[in-house]
Amino acid sequence: MWKFVTALSLAFLASGSVAVAQMKEKAPATPRSAASIECSRQADAKGLHGKVRKKFRSKCMRDMKKA
Repeated sequence: MWKFVTALSLAFLASGSVAVAQMKEKAPATPRSAASIECSRQADAKGLHGKVRKKFRSKCMRDMKKA
């Protein structure tokens, strides 16, 4: 009985690791625009992180599209 339970447990662990490995595959990255790279550089220069950085980059990208 214990051998059956052990074998069944190992089978579930093995199938679970395969599913996790498949989930970790990432989609190919899309190329970043020149505006996106420039806004990131500006945010880096200002030392921005988190929500403040996201807000700054969003505004920067909008301003670059207008110009």
